[in-house]
Amino acid sequence: MEHVASATLRPHGHTESGNTAPLVIITLLFFMWGLLTSLNDVLIPHLKSIYTLTYVQAMLVQFCFFGAYFIVSLPAGMLIKKIGYQRGAVSGLVLAAAGCALFFPASTSGYALFLLAFFVLASGITILQVAANPYVTVLGAPATASSRLTLTQAFNSLGTTIAPALGGMLILSEGVTAVVRTKAEEAAAVQGPYLALAGALLALAVLFALVRLPKISHAGDDDGGAVSSVQTKVLAHRHLLLGAIGIFLYVGGEVSIGSFLINFLGEANIASLPAGEAAHYVSYYWGGAMVGRFIGFAVMRYVSPGKALAFNSAASIILILVAIFGSGQLAMWSIIAVGLFNSIMFPTIFSMALHKLGKQTGQGSGILCMAIVGGALVPFAQGLLADTIGLQWSFFVPAACYTFILYFGVKYAGMYNNEETV
Repeated sequence: MEHVASATLRPHGHTESGNTAPLVIITLLFFMWGLLTSLNDVLIPHLKSIYTLTYVQAMLVQFCFFGAYFIVSLPAGMLIKKIGYQRGAVSGLVLAAAGCALFFPASTSGYALFLLAFFVLASGITILQVAANPYVTVLGAPATASSRLTLTQAFNSLGTTIAPALGGMLILSEGVTAVVRTKAEEAAAVQGPYLALAGALLALAVLFALVRLPKISHAGDDDGGAVSSVQTKVLAHRHLLLGAIGIFLYVGGEVSIGSFLINFLGEANIASLPAGEAAHYVSYYWGGAMVGRFIGFAVMRYVSPGKALAFNSAASIILILVAIFGSGQLAMWSIIAVGLFNSIMFPTIFSMALHKLGKQTGQGSGILCMAIVGGALVPFAQGLLADTIGLQWSFFVPAACYTFILYFGVKYAGMYNNEETV
């Protein structure tokens, strides 16, 4: 049954072997939003220092950024249904470029306009996510959807790996230059990099507007129907509901660790690193995810996605506990190593949650993208804990997130056992 549904989801006129070019183009999108998302990890300590913020106030960056996923996901789904996946991607790129351009006036106006810029930027990225993730899952066999999403996410990780080191070099002053800058000069340091990103996004938008991509149509997508009724039916699929909780907690845990990493490495009992130098280690955290995704792409053609998910989440929990109770180099490298095991989690949970949804795949994708709001709320919770009981102990929050993902992986370890990979 699911084989029929997946066939109707494939682009018209394209065989599986003919899907390479669309996959390469979509992979460019994954790279760009990875770059933009992990630059936040550099900007959080930067803005915290400039505006003398508490951890909770600094986490408003992630609250506004990932809050956009929750607010914009469903409208994005409706927009894409109306104008198509390709035009939807172009719209998302233009909106993200506008968000980057807003960083220029924000640097002279204050923290509030920065938060608005993050929201606009993330709104554009949300439209890209809603369009691109289901696109990748349908460009081939259902049983290898996790593998394909993992490959494209590897290039997303290339963006997240480059961004912190680049941001540290261009934006953070400590450890990079001996020149003492005023608060205004430090705030203005974001102008050049974000204007360049705005230009790159607009160039990508032009490319996507001109290139010929196949159209994706979903069987049964003839009318809008009652949205609330469709959502109720979709959420009746238990694996989707648990998958949405998994995405919420995974994104929350991953973003939380990245957001606090520079400050954590600056702690006296960990590494006492200045912000500019610590930013390079954030690249190792995201770089681990990149390496892990390339490994996962190969491994998950032979190992059940659920089993791989359970193994990686268990490893992440152990590493976080070592970082909480340890100190020095051991604690530092343990928390950085979590990135390696994060690698396969998002694409695996996403594709497992969409399994057998058929014509409800689009609605399911919208719900899963809404669950990315975990990136707004979990760092906020860790920030609250960091302000009250200390930064190191606050890492119990992401450890708790990975515990649920372990449960999800074990529960659905045999999901694809009796399916052909045609």
